[in-house]
Amino acid sequence: MLHGETLVDPYFWLREKENPAVRTYLEAENEYADAETSHLAPLSASLYDEMLARIQEDDTTAPYRFRGYEHWMETVKGRQYPIHHRRRLGDAAPVETTLDVNALALGRSFMSLGAYAMSDDGTLLAYSTDDTGFRQYRLQVKNLVTGALWNRAFEKTISVTWAADSKTIFFTEEDHAKRAARLYRVTAWSDAEPVLVFEEADERFNLEIFRSRSGAYLLLVTGSHTTTEFHVLDAGTPEAAFRMIAKRRQDHEYELDHQGDRFLIRTNDHGRNFRLVEAPAASPGEESWRELVPHRDDVMLEGTLAFEKRVVLCERSGGLPKFRSLAYGAVPGIEAVFDEPTYAAFPQDNHEYQTSTFRYSYQSLVTPPSVFDLDLETGRSTLIKQTPVLGSFDRSRYVSEWTSAPAKDGTRIPISLVRRRDTKVDGTAPMHLLGYGSYGYPYPVSFLSHRLSLLDRGFVIALAHIRGGGEMGKPWHDAGRMATKMNTFTDFISCATNLIERGYTSSKRLVMEGGSAGGLLMGAVTNLRPDLMKAVVAKVPFVDVINSMLDEDLPLTVAEFEEWGNPKIPADYKVMRAYCPYSNLEATAYPAILLRNSFNDSQVMYWEAAKYAAKVRTLKTNQAPLLLRTLMGAGHGGASGRYDALRETASDYAFILWQVGRA
Repeated sequence: MLHGETLVDPYFWLREKENPAVRTYLEAENEYADAETSHLAPLSASLYDEMLARIQEDDTTAPYRFRGYEHWMETVKGRQYPIHHRRRLGDAAPVETTLDVNALALGRSFMSLGAYAMSDDGTLLAYSTDDTGFRQYRLQVKNLVTGALWNRAFEKTISVTWAADSKTIFFTEEDHAKRAARLYRVTAWSDAEPVLVFEEADERFNLEIFRSRSGAYLLLVTGSHTTTEFHVLDAGTPEAAFRMIAKRRQDHEYELDHQGDRFLIRTNDHGRNFRLVEAPAASPGEESWRELVPHRDDVMLEGTLAFEKRVVLCERSGGLPKFRSLAYGAVPGIEAVFDEPTYAAFPQDNHEYQTSTFRYSYQSLVTPPSVFDLDLETGRSTLIKQTPVLGSFDRSRYVSEWTSAPAKDGTRIPISLVRRRDTKVDGTAPMHLLGYGSYGYPYPVSFLSHRLSLLDRGFVIALAHIRGGGEMGKPWHDAGRMATKMNTFTDFISCATNLIERGYTSSKRLVMEGGSAGGLLMGAVTNLRPDLMKAVVAKVPFVDVINSMLDEDLPLTVAEFEEWGNPKIPADYKVMRAYCPYSNLEATAYPAILLRNSFNDSQVMYWEAAKYAAKVRTLKTNQAPLLLRTLMGAGHGGASGRYDALRETASDYAFILWQVGRA
């Protein structure tokens, strides 16, 4: 009984992970899905070959410089994971392999690399791996001169960094709720036990440790979804005490970077979209803060990067990212210029402090991922690397658009679109409509070469930038979280109906997709408008909101109260009760549904999708397919190997093509 309502959960038993009957049940669902889609096997195989043919399997990433070395990753045909290399700067220096993730993955069905941190002198590498998908990382240290591993390892670690002495390691350790709760210090290749440096008691807060780009400071941040607090330590005195910058207070978020004799602080103390202040490194408390960039209602200051002689601002206005440098003295500021209607751009591999270039990644729905160096003196951007797309890809055959749809309250909701130029806008084209709308994350306007397999079959692909995300700054997030969460779902419906009205597709040709919190979006929208779409693809979907948020023993729950609310509070429960997918299922005709799930997921537990599928089966009044696929050896991100992940995508696309009559 909760707030006068009796909660009944007939599928609660599916939470018993160690119960053999649960595994049997999930494997039976996998077998059923295989049987129901056996006729799609040739199409799935063909799609996989088609997608793989666009990928340059032997490739390298754009090299970056850091502490006297050039670093890059290599992918090799036939191998699932990247290989990390470096080469000392200078003539004819040999290539050194620092870490081969394929070797780490031998005999394992899953492998994920977490930390990858090199000591200042370049002789030691601290790295962490997860071989189950549960995101529990094991920290190890490798001697890059001898190849030997330190005979000690540390479990359940998250962030890792080195002090300037190249022997002291700081790392955070998670608690029972997978929260980074403790910070330790240890000396590599010693027998001494790690020293507990800091412990965070508030279950809403997570710890993270890292070095400033200047290398001068260790930065420790403890933060919740709404509040942060920074502590700093001279990297040359690792056994000294950290000192606090500004004591936490509810809803005050700030972050820190270092330059010369000052700290640069991005803070929301004057408004939700943040401003930039500076403070002396010797006395950086709030009483010393001096404004450099004011808060602006129409511009979100997303981040600040400090280099030796320049400061780069990462901003977002009109829904799109921008980069510009601060002017100082007689030196004018510069900015990167982007000329496409919709795109994604973000900083990448800016490890060097003493540099006059800023590196960023750029891509759009028609432009493959591209790495640029922006000259901070001239403003000129130089292309360093663009991901090859093999075959007959010609970007001029496709057109991308930045449009919008009116929400229920009249707010304009941005939409990114891409289609072939010869795809007609007359209601006959199938559409793949994607969305997320949570945590203030903007939906990435990414180029994914596998999408060409849909575009070249006449699809329109659309990304709905709904409230709850961060496309229009922090107020956009605020308008789709906690008490206003319903806006996220009605915004998505408004985008879909508007695109149908404008002839981009029709309900019988519309396929929706979302993952994690985007899977919640799929479930809520399907309940609200089951007639709106032909099919739904929901990956690791957060569909059992009330039951999960009632269980404070689950990972993440307490911290998530600041995003979703606490159902033990009547007002919060009322909001959740209106949209929780599992709680609002009813007898009706549901669209075709494909659920993808992972048995070792630590963020959205496998049983959410399993329970949801079981309940839908008892209620659906039509014969549309309902498929549940569970990866039994993976986590929240699905398969870890690049070929395995591509096979999943091919399988999903075969399902989508089947549902819109294009199989």
